[in-house]
Amino acid sequence: MKIAVDAMGGDHAPQVIVEGVERARDAYPDLEFTLYGREQEIRQYLKKDERITIVQTDVVIDGNESPVKAIRSKKDASMVLAANAVKSGDADALFSLGSTGALLAAGLFIVGRIKGIERPGLMPTLPAVGGGISSFNMLDVGANAENRASQLYQYALMGSYYAHDIRHIEHPRIGLLNNGTEPHKGDDLHQEAFKLIAADKSLNFVGNVEASNLFNGPADVVVTDGFTGNATLKAIEGTANTLLHLLKHSIMDAGVKEKLGGLLLKQSLGGLKTTFDTSAYGGAVLLGLKAPIVKAHGAADSEAVYYTVRQIREMLHNQTIQKVVAYFSEQAKIEKKD
Repeated sequence: MKIAVDAMGGDHAPQVIVEGVERARDAYPDLEFTLYGREQEIRQYLKKDERITIVQTDVVIDGNESPVKAIRSKKDASMVLAANAVKSGDADALFSLGSTGALLAAGLFIVGRIKGIERPGLMPTLPAVGGGISSFNMLDVGANAENRASQLYQYALMGSYYAHDIRHIEHPRIGLLNNGTEPHKGDDLHQEAFKLIAADKSLNFVGNVEASNLFNGPADVVVTDGFTGNATLKAIEGTANTLLHLLKHSIMDAGVKEKLGGLLLKQSLGGLKTTFDTSAYGGAVLLGLKAPIVKAHGAADSEAVYYTVRQIREMLHNQTIQKVVAYFSEQAKIEKKD
């Protein structure tokens, strides 16, 4: 299994990327990597090049550039070269810590969308602390500013495949993010999406879920439009970081007794931090494209890179994308007969 890596994307490239890739290479003998970027910089951190090939390029897409314009004009950019490797069949998947918009554009215009999928969705894995689960998936969280009900239904289908294949959940519970749990809640978009998802009996649809209840694990896959999903994701991340920061300073700025109590609770607080560390869950997948395209956070460390590579390996091993392609191809045949 061959993975194309944009080695120059992210805040700490290429060091964390090389370190994470080497750890994955050593753990999984069935993986090969092609790293696209500045060879001299990459080799500074590379311990051995076993099953790692470097393709030299000095061109990098900046996060402030127009995504579509950058993909179309910078033909030799590390991300573009990696995407072309997937398109040509020289690689099976693409991984980057770079611009989300540029990666989406590369996925759409170079790798290509699965036939029958209207719009790809960006799907991370997030922590949960209740409902008998430790994590859940949510899509779309920002690939699209607007969505139609039919697209939310497709997210439910793709998310269900992913949760079954990668998280090994036999019948993933699908929830629709809404402003109330009752079936009639929400605007026209959400009411129509509710009906479409509920009508598909192959899906284990549990109905509407509210943002205030997400951490309690009401669903294994939460479906939402890109605008709402992005706002919710940022609220979750911001709240978790703020609470951990306030908790730490409340202890450190208090008296001796409180600091001693903090020391006694250090292990428990460390576990809390680990729970909300999304790096252990891998990257965000752009579902709906012809190959696994995965985006990790720009500030990710080598640990996050390793877990993201492991996630990609699972997708390739289980042929998750091929199953989605087969499903929508079969649906197209049925619709054509009708």
